[in-house]
Amino acid sequence: MRIEMPRYMERIGALKIYDVQKVLELSGGRSSKPTGELPGIINLGRNELEDIESRMAIIVPVKNDNPKVLEGVLSGIPHEALVIIVSNSSRDHIDLYRVETDIVFQFYRLTHRPLVMIHQKDPVWSDALTEAGYPYLLGSDGLVRDGKGEGMVLGLLLAKAMGREYVGFVDADNYIPGAVNEYVDVYATAFYMARSKYAMVRIKWPYKTKFVGKRFYFRRRGRVSEITNKYMNMLIARITRFETDIIKTSCSGEHAMTMELAERIGYAGGFAIESYEYVYMLEEYTGVHEPRFKDILKQTIEIYQIEPRNPHVHEERGDEHLTSMLRTTLSTIYHSELADDELRKRIIDELLSRGALKHNEDLEPPLKLPPIYGARTDKMLKTLEASSETLIIAE
Repeated sequence: MRIEMPRYMERIGALKIYDVQKVLELSGGRSSKPTGELPGIINLGRNELEDIESRMAIIVPVKNDNPKVLEGVLSGIPHEALVIIVSNSSRDHIDLYRVETDIVFQFYRLTHRPLVMIHQKDPVWSDALTEAGYPYLLGSDGLVRDGKGEGMVLGLLLAKAMGREYVGFVDADNYIPGAVNEYVDVYATAFYMARSKYAMVRIKWPYKTKFVGKRFYFRRRGRVSEITNKYMNMLIARITRFETDIIKTSCSGEHAMTMELAERIGYAGGFAIESYEYVYMLEEYTGVHEPRFKDILKQTIEIYQIEPRNPHVHEERGDEHLTSMLRTTLSTIYHSELADDELRKRIIDELLSRGALKHNEDLEPPLKLPPIYGARTDKMLKTLEASSETLIIAE
């Protein structure tokens, strides 16, 4: 993969946030020197990519997604990476999880690729998470709560238990397997570039594609992403006292981290998880207060934002879903300790103008989840292997 090297970055406390880099070629050809022939360009060969991907887990959260689309997503993930599927699909009228497992079993039979699969509502999670010392995902009924963020954190715990060095996320509703393949290669390339063991890479889609009339329409920016980016940058300005537009990936579902970083940041339930990762790092690692993990302040968290070549084509969820997402993502900024009254008022006005909030209605805070550092995932995995009815491990 041939990709631009970072040209510009902003430093905010321990955070080093790079501006958007672009993929130049999906395959840059054979190169004995990964740095490439031209200054400012990196060309990583297939062997180097596969080496990093063999130490990576890709988490695919699923909820009632089209099984054929899920199969396409699996086919796009490079073979060397461990796939972790966490499903929260309905099992009531039609057991959609059984449909998904049939798809996955057939895929494994034909490819023999390493994978792990489990249902988010498996009752054994209660004992497993208690054994791990991480019960924060459990609801009052003893089951894991519904929510994308909760499923992603379950995947993180499984990746930690499986000893993976890197962990990434890919949504299950991506219609283009080639885009999925490119995302994972982008993750590996960013980790190759990183000089810190605390690194994150977030995908900035070049286009969100819709079929309008008789032709495709390539929209440059997602509506929720554009609005959330604006307010995330305003939040940064509350720290630096300078306006910025450095953040362009607040809502990036496709992103990846080193496990060293993934263990040391907090998360949020539901669709708040992607934006809250940024909020947590800004609150915790910019010198605002004494952090739990003090060693990070002496080092660097590198955050890469990379634009791939493939357009993003996913399931259209409708305006109601987008309105709910906007409300959820902006709540992470509104309730941040860094936000002032002016910023909070602007967020409320934004939500009111878009019908995402009613007058005199409170904006609920996100459900915050602590870092997974110290979770005894080895005990968790043993409990799951002994008692789970939905766990599948194929290696």
